[in-house]
Amino acid sequence: MDHKQIAQEILDAIGGQENVSAAAHCATRLRLVLNDESNVDQTALDNMDVVKGTFSTGGQFQIILGSGTVNVVYKHLAELTGQSEMSTSDVKDAATKKLNPIQQFVKTLSDIFVPIIPAIVAGGLLMGINNILTAPDLFIEGKSLVDANPEMADLAALINTFANAAFVFLPILIGFSATKRFGGNPFLGATLGMLMVHPDLLNGYGYGAALLNNEVPVWNILGMEIEKVGYQGSVLPVLAASYILAKIETALRKVVPSALDNLLTPLFSIFITGVLTFTFVGPLTRSAGNLLTDGIVWMYDTTGVIGGIIFGLLYAPIVITGMHHSFIAVETQLLADLVKTGGSFIFVIAAMSNIAQGAATLAVLKTTKNAKIKGTASAAGISALLGITEPAMFGINLKLRYPFIGAIVGSAVGSGFATLFKVKATALGAAGLPGIISIRPDVIVSYIIGMAIAFAVAFAVTIVLAKRDEKKTIKQSDKAAAA
Repeated sequence: MDHKQIAQEILDAIGGQENVSAAAHCATRLRLVLNDESNVDQTALDNMDVVKGTFSTGGQFQIILGSGTVNVVYKHLAELTGQSEMSTSDVKDAATKKLNPIQQFVKTLSDIFVPIIPAIVAGGLLMGINNILTAPDLFIEGKSLVDANPEMADLAALINTFANAAFVFLPILIGFSATKRFGGNPFLGATLGMLMVHPDLLNGYGYGAALLNNEVPVWNILGMEIEKVGYQGSVLPVLAASYILAKIETALRKVVPSALDNLLTPLFSIFITGVLTFTFVGPLTRSAGNLLTDGIVWMYDTTGVIGGIIFGLLYAPIVITGMHHSFIAVETQLLADLVKTGGSFIFVIAAMSNIAQGAATLAVLKTTKNAKIKGTASAAGISALLGITEPAMFGINLKLRYPFIGAIVGSAVGSGFATLFKVKATALGAAGLPGIISIRPDVIVSYIIGMAIAFAVAFAVTIVLAKRDEKKTIKQSDKAAAA
């Protein structure tokens, strides 16, 4: 394989050196920021054996080459374009400048929540294991595994403690990540998060009952009463407080003498932000967060199957735009307040979409005669079933179009079924086959049936559309030959 020649061919196909604004690579993909993506010769890229797929998202044009190959090709591409070595973060920063305000907002949410997903997933999956141990009628009629085996009770209690940690102290995780994203000191952000869940405060989960009983504790400061209430499991309050903290810290560093900076800036940043958080920011955003959560739950309960079908139909197109990253904040709030919400229906819709994308790709594997497409489809289809859809969606389904139609139809039908039976997740995880452990125990069977429906419908529709597409191609060829 002549990697330098490949790099040159890719460069020619993406519009030449003058069209490349920034370039980096991850484990499998070239990640490029192009001045004008309309200059890309997509046909030339598709005809290159080394290119496994391409897609554009978040201001980046990404070319899938595969592990190992991408490193060497990138090296030559950097030499040809005169680009210095750049990290994926550098490319993200360059790409952000090309985004509109809504896209920038979504990207900000993504930058904040993606780094903390492993902690939430770990806690959520442990919660799923605890549910399996403690849910009655799941394996034994009238009993849970703990009821039937009392010696497992402490194990279940230990797992439950481990599972709750990430959600109880969620403001610390968000405070660290959000403050860093907003340009402040992340450790001050973590300190702010600790302040918001301090054990001296009334636990946020008990605020509603205390309010009804008129038992909310307060600080009395110069005649002004400030509620001593924590923000366990909250999202919006700590996001807003972290933004304010970062801006206050940045402003103070401009006016505080350098000799006193390390002493006064953290002191005033935390104190001012803390006061604002407990007096105005926290109460207002807590109310806003409750309204948002209640609104989402109301919409889900009200629209029912129709809403599930529409969401399932639109989920993959939303992924294409990158807007799905904004769902992370909503899902986090839904999972942090399981008593009220019962779990996240968004995870279930995402799983149905992923399964359908995988099924459509595997249908292409069965019908196509193109060796290159077969090679990509086999791995991409399995990957999508396991929750990773980019190779399937961008490498096969969108490129051929008809599999994407089959996939969104399958997703819509599977999502409608899952909504009918109120299937919800109690944890984040891989939205696909492995997601079974994240589902509320009483609806696991419905989740499995929903996935089977999504797979079968997407597979069948794609097969039908593939045959129609083949007939259309044959007719066009016959007309061309006759002409």
